[in-house]
Amino acid sequence: MHDRLTDRIGRWLMFRFDPETAHGLAIRGLKVRALPGAPAIGDPRLAVSVAGLTFPNPVGVAAGFDKNAEVPDALLALGFGFTEIGTVTPRAQPGNPRPRIFRLTADRAVINRLGFNNKGHEAAFDRLDARQNNGIVGVNIGANKDTDDKAADYVAGLDRFYALAAYFTVNISSPNTPGLRDLQTRDALSDLLARVGEARMREIEETGRRVPIFLKIAPDITEADLDDIVTEVLDKTIDGMIVSNTTLSRAGLSANPGEAGGLSGAPVFERSTIVLAKTRQRAGPDLALIGVGGVDSAKTALTKIEAGADLVQLYTGMIYGGPTIARRICADLSDALDARGADGVRELRDLSVDAWASRPIPPQ
Repeated sequence: MHDRLTDRIGRWLMFRFDPETAHGLAIRGLKVRALPGAPAIGDPRLAVSVAGLTFPNPVGVAAGFDKNAEVPDALLALGFGFTEIGTVTPRAQPGNPRPRIFRLTADRAVINRLGFNNKGHEAAFDRLDARQNNGIVGVNIGANKDTDDKAADYVAGLDRFYALAAYFTVNISSPNTPGLRDLQTRDALSDLLARVGEARMREIEETGRRVPIFLKIAPDITEADLDDIVTEVLDKTIDGMIVSNTTLSRAGLSANPGEAGGLSGAPVFERSTIVLAKTRQRAGPDLALIGVGGVDSAKTALTKIEAGADLVQLYTGMIYGGPTIARRICADLSDALDARGADGVRELRDLSVDAWASRPIPPQ
């Protein structure tokens, strides 16, 4: 009851401001630990081991919230099993002009066209290097808008953060950087993943440490696109995929706001879950998958897991659900395991893959 009251008050306060100002205030609040930190319930059945990492629970914060690695440990203190900073690019860049974030409250959704606004590698590196906590923090790497060689920017990100990242996410799926999603095409993706893989091999030889790499894809793809992407991921021994980023579709909205950018939140749930299940079908049982898009409760998290996800991430869910959302989801997941007599989250994975994968990817 206390958590829900905290969330209602927090939402009321934050919604008094425009979305980008509210986000800045949330970051400031987390920096001074003004938001209610408390660990999620310590149920060992919620732990998930994938890609050589053991996550204390399967609920993480998606990239985009903590772009500059300002509050990773404060987010972990809210009960999340992991968090992901970024997207970080080699050089600082301002992103697109404001306004560039729009709440769609009736649909529990957000449209953003931020454009990889961040302070660059060095600012994020310094903050991560100063961490004392050993919780799982991934680094989401991207390319500067004006770069001549996008793949080189990803290699630079892997090289810079290799000593600090628990895992890397190669983000080729934001709709807000011109030409970025072109990296999902077969030839471009093959080149990118080969170069990233070669960079990791060099780091392994130097450090003896193998850091997992995940590829984050868009939900706005065809089944033929997905065939090519999964084939390249498996061929290049990438450790996993994150399914998915925001969508350009406006299907499912109560009204079309007419704003450009990527749509996140509840309306993306169906599309992203279908793509997730189709990815699991193609990838087989061993590839790590993180399900993203419309996760805002234990019910939606469980649906992602049953559709093939090992882990889930959220961001928009926290905007509408409040800062205690991870604790609530984990408590309800624990209850769900009790109700099903399951010894762990892994027992529930893939139970509905075929049902979700049988559905067509909705048209844009």
